[in-house]
Amino acid sequence: MTLVALCSVKGSPGVTTAALGLAARWPAGDLPVVVECDAAGGDLLARFRLATSPGLVSLAAAVRRGAEPGLVWQHTQRLPGGLPVVAGPAGAEQARAALEQITDGGAAVLRRAADRPGTVVVADCGQVGQGSASLGILRVADVVLLLARSQDDALAHVVASLDVVARWSQPLSCVLVGGGYRTGEVAQTLGIEVIGRLPDDHHGAAVLCGRPGRRSASTQSPLGRALARIAALAASRALTPLGGKEQAAGFRKRGSISPYPERQGSPHTSWEGVSR
Repeated sequence: MTLVALCSVKGSPGVTTAALGLAARWPAGDLPVVVECDAAGGDLLARFRLATSPGLVSLAAAVRRGAEPGLVWQHTQRLPGGLPVVAGPAGAEQARAALEQITDGGAAVLRRAADRPGTVVVADCGQVGQGSASLGILRVADVVLLLARSQDDALAHVVASLDVVARWSQPLSCVLVGGGYRTGEVAQTLGIEVIGRLPDDHHGAAVLCGRPGRRSASTQSPLGRALARIAALAASRALTPLGGKEQAAGFRKRGSISPYPERQGSPHTSWEGVSR
């Protein structure tokens, strides 16, 4: 049904946490699975004390024998709340080797899994760049969510990377993290859709990071509510994706706009009352 890829181009805006929360808050009626596709190595094994297998490495080995639609599910483990995940290895070398095998031939195993009715594959691609092993996943995804903090340094890297990112994937939307520039300013500057904003919610993030707490906290927290809104929007985008020509035009618009719009007052004041 849907393949959603989450990534960043610099820093650690919380891609893994967002991927888990997005899957957990995906609209009812669909069955989500998170696949950890970070070429720098995964976090879920240590975060939730999972077994090293099954996971991404065993999935990569199985792909050599075929990529049937149900294969991904054979390599999942369940998180405490019941969410199925395919955990990546912690080591970068092993993660890259597994991803190269999985993405060989257009990431067919993920694409075929996502094409099953009612199935949503959420791929945590981590930080991506030119030559990243996870680029093949971005190219076949129905929705790509680029996470970035709404601060000068993070947005400077996004602006510098947009022309390259546009070649990786057309169905691209941005998710802002924390305070900083206003959502409308960032959308105008980047020339792409800003689908939502994730608040700095340390308690809500801690629950998604496997720390002790009420299970309901991940859904009732400000972070959980924001992720639910983004999940609903991403689900609708997957059904009516943005056309390639219109998306490319959006990238061209930003050429006449300064990448550093002036802020009015302090960062806190400029964000007062903004809907998140």
